[in-house]
Amino acid sequence: MHCDPRFSRVREVFERNFADGEELGAAFAVHLDGELVVDLWDGVADRNTGRPWESGTPAFAYSCTKAITAAVLLQLAERGLVEVNAPVADVWPEFAAGGKGAITVEQLLSHQAGLPVVEELVPVEEFEDHPAIAARLARQEPLWEPGAAHGYHALTYGFLVGEVVRRVTGKSVGELVAAEIAGPLGLELWVGAPDPVIARTARLKAGERSQPGATESAARPQKAAPSQDGAETAESPQEGAARPQDVLAEMAKAALDPHSLMNRALGNPGMHLLKGGANNPVILRAGWPAAGVVTTARGLSGFYRALVAGELLRPETLREALRPRVNGPDRVLYLNTSFGLGFMRPSMTFPLPSPSAFGHSGMGGAIGLGDPERGLAVGYVMNKMADAISGNLRGLRLVQAVYDSL
Repeated sequence: MHCDPRFSRVREVFERNFADGEELGAAFAVHLDGELVVDLWDGVADRNTGRPWESGTPAFAYSCTKAITAAVLLQLAERGLVEVNAPVADVWPEFAAGGKGAITVEQLLSHQAGLPVVEELVPVEEFEDHPAIAARLARQEPLWEPGAAHGYHALTYGFLVGEVVRRVTGKSVGELVAAEIAGPLGLELWVGAPDPVIARTARLKAGERSQPGATESAARPQKAAPSQDGAETAESPQEGAARPQDVLAEMAKAALDPHSLMNRALGNPGMHLLKGGANNPVILRAGWPAAGVVTTARGLSGFYRALVAGELLRPETLREALRPRVNGPDRVLYLNTSFGLGFMRPSMTFPLPSPSAFGHSGMGGAIGLGDPERGLAVGYVMNKMADAISGNLRGLRLVQAVYDSL
């Protein structure tokens, strides 16, 4: 392990998370101006066997994947292979069905397309067949007028953006990540992990839920199809300034309703249909472009280091991608969300210490972020999942300690 003395506060917070019983196994990494200044890990990777968390232990980081998928598409845009402002149907003609001919790639990346749900149940046999799932979405009609509102496309984001990528390259997001990002940069990061990586991946453990009536108890679905994704704190979809208790009441109501948009968006394809859920090799191998990354903290931080340094995208491309396209009540997550082109911006669901920071969270508390103004990149992964907002504070406390140390 390594921790620059300037960041001793980060080590203290990391160790306290374990001492307080908030972690089972976890890793945290920080790059500053291109240098790896924090590289911490501790705990148990598999509580069933006692396998320790080691330097190269990867973990499944759910929606942290979305930022990586966005970077893949933006690389293609830089090469002139896809136009962000053009209709999706230009490269995917079947997508025009159901009145979707005018939906743009930009609207897919910013959760404005009105397609947060796969309406047809996706069978387990299709979990690794991304084009088949995309074809189901192509047949659907939007749930709202595209561009008129936004709602977190928890799982559909990846199948939609991934199909655009496949149509213009003939390759999957995972293949391009390996060839264009992880491979050249030597990152421990896979969107679709090979069997040797799966064998050493940390095994996720469900977290403890809050007591009934606690603020955190409404933070994610707790019945029907289990929540699978992670920008998962949400605001009332109603316009106006609702009181926090009213928003939480709406969240709780939606969480308990198996037919709510929240549960429908988070539960199909259903990881819970497989033994072990996200621990199942089918999921780890599938490489869903919205929730499929297997990575070390060092690998996730390294991805953002390369973004901030201009190694993956031109600085002007990144600046334009970070410009918020939506900011306000989310039709799926209830709380305010803010998105650029696939990247989360600071908001109620991604509370960051700096307005120049960006990135993406993942279910259970995983965090990847970059900050161009400070030359900063951070990665945090763990295997004790948070079922409540309070559990996600582990990673946010670490991020705050980084900024306090600058």
